[in-house]
Amino acid sequence: MQPKQNIMHLPVYQPGKSLDAVKKELGLEEVVKLASNENPFGCSEEAKAAIVNELSNTSIYPDGGSVELTEALAAHLGVEKDQLIFGAGSDEVILMLARAFLVSGDETIMADETFPQYKHNAEIENAHVIEVPLRDGKHDLSAMLEAVTVKTKIVWICNPNNPTGTIVTQDELNTFMEHVPASVLVVLDEAYCEYIEDESFPDGLSMLKNYKNLILLRTFSKIYGLASLRIGYGVGHPDVIRSINQVREPFNTTRFAQAAAKAAVADQAFISFCKKHNNEGIAYLTAQFDRLGLPYFPAYGNFIMFDAKHPSGQVFDGLLRKGIISRARWSYYPTHIRITVGSEKQNEQFIRALEEVLQELKVQV
Repeated sequence: MQPKQNIMHLPVYQPGKSLDAVKKELGLEEVVKLASNENPFGCSEEAKAAIVNELSNTSIYPDGGSVELTEALAAHLGVEKDQLIFGAGSDEVILMLARAFLVSGDETIMADETFPQYKHNAEIENAHVIEVPLRDGKHDLSAMLEAVTVKTKIVWICNPNNPTGTIVTQDELNTFMEHVPASVLVVLDEAYCEYIEDESFPDGLSMLKNYKNLILLRTFSKIYGLASLRIGYGVGHPDVIRSINQVREPFNTTRFAQAAAKAAVADQAFISFCKKHNNEGIAYLTAQFDRLGLPYFPAYGNFIMFDAKHPSGQVFDGLLRKGIISRARWSYYPTHIRITVGSEKQNEQFIRALEEVLQELKVQV
């Protein structure tokens, strides 16, 4: 049996190393995972209680339409219920977008160093991927606009961008949307938007009122701390959502995920707590990078990408031996490391380990 020829070359997604795997591999008792941009403070206690309440319903299929969650989230965001679609993480919404809109020969545009699932799912549909180089770690919207042709179906904008953490501003996005053809769907991935307080960050929800060809992606995996439950969502024009729904698998999100997400939305005090401590963590880490003379991209989410000034694989391996799991080996940033903002204790452990690794590498040279 032979699979589709256009998927034969595709890489399998490589997640960050797990805590248990690193402990077993290196014989460590304590390991700090700062590789996957997870919330170091867990999730809302209300969400935990909602999960427990669903244990008696494990034999019953989930609500295929996520009705209660849809009502709660629509009210929270100030949108209509038919503007929402849920997936097993925003990853699945990306998959559904590619499945619904891309066919062989279509073109799709994205940054050259961004969330890899855009490219992966586009290539599964045999679309032609056009990668536009980042400029100073940031989406070059002007160059992306110039790359649009009559064959372009989707443009992907990760904001903040993963892995660099940079943002495009409201003014920049306004200009882009004013000039991009209405026939091109613009996907604005806002997985980390709840962390951001910068006034220049785009108000994507307001922009939906003016642009039918805009869809937002968001997730409960990051600040809401529900990564293991796999639930994310898209917000867009009802016609676009309807098209995506036509390729959505039935019962694609679980009872536990729906219940926890609904409870998490109601507990905005927890979100405020996480945002406050994340800001404190960014302030600490950037001050330490300044002290160590290590350049970094401006951080807007819950992660920072910095230049370790050594091959990132070497720094990654050194940190790993000291019990710190980071993320490295970026195609266009060979000396950069992406680190999740952890708790105060985790951030301090990371900096101590980083200083030791850098000193060891300096001695080796």
